[in-house]
Amino acid sequence: MFLYQPKEGYRYNSDSIFLYDFARRFSPKGRLLDIGCGVGILSLLLSRDFSLQATIIDKQESMLAYAKHNFGLNGLSVEAVLGDIGAYHTDQRFETIVSNPPFYDSNVTQSENTHLNTARYAHHMPIEVLVHSVKRLLTPRGYFLFCYDAKQVDKVLQVLREAGLNPEQLRFVHPKVDREAKIVMIAARAASKSMTKVLPPLIVFDEESHYHEEPRAAFEKADTHSIKADR
Repeated sequence: MFLYQPKEGYRYNSDSIFLYDFARRFSPKGRLLDIGCGVGILSLLLSRDFSLQATIIDKQESMLAYAKHNFGLNGLSVEAVLGDIGAYHTDQRFETIVSNPPFYDSNVTQSENTHLNTARYAHHMPIEVLVHSVKRLLTPRGYFLFCYDAKQVDKVLQVLREAGLNPEQLRFVHPKVDREAKIVMIAARAASKSMTKVLPPLIVFDEESHYHEEPRAAFEKADTHSIKADR
């Protein structure tokens, strides 16, 4: 799959590839919503692999333009929405919602690049706003599949439960076996009473900084070819 990305500013990284691979396990069908879609990597790959009616939303017009172009480039249809998820209202409900949201703590030193800042820092999409918007837009048994900063997992789980979304599965992603987790991938579901499963961790690199078999396979399944260009 070919897709365009900006020469400067935010570009997707391995988090999106690992989240895509995680989401595939739930065999999404029907209507899909990609929140904070960026260049559209998550919804593009899932729309390629499954029969989906995709809707994407991003508050940055430039990112949405890339995403729309990438869908067209790959012969896939999409409904694109420019705006903030908290202000998005529709009569549609979605069987699956995916997101790789901005989650860096706003108290750290921030990038002065507007596009990078918006894509990285949590105050641009507070977790409370994201989760309550998802609850409003999900079908009764729909899945919310997303990743977040592993250090904030306690807050994320609390917000999910307060909104009535049950975190059914968690998977932590570690750079190496002896390093702390950087992100956590979560499958949350509306109207679920299942106990939470903490899956075996995803370890990205071995001792020699080579990819382990599973993350390498995720990149192979994604099979993306990026073109850096201004639009």
